[in-house]
Amino acid sequence: MKIWGGITGVSRIYDKQKKMGRVGEVHEAASKKDVLSISNNAKDYQTVVKALKSIPDIRREKVETLIEKYETGSYNVNGRDVADKIIKSIIDKKV
Repeated sequence: MKIWGGITGVSRIYDKQKKMGRVGEVHEAASKKDVLSISNNAKDYQTVVKALKSIPDIRREKVETLIEKYETGSYNVNGRDVADKIIKSIIDKKV
């Protein structure tokens, strides 16, 4: 097979397909800062959680009153009241 126009003509055709655009200028990417937004419900929730954490789990004054009654022998519990509360708690769990 003969190629007319010489090798340079053929190489120009292939060169056109291989050409890539040059990078003119290099720009630095603009840094973006992350943004965090908290909803009003979440803020209210955080406030309530902080308030609940500050409340002690044990009410010292009630415990001390019961200890004092127990030690002096004046702490009396009615068996019927205890049984009623146990039954009520069982019924409440089933409902």
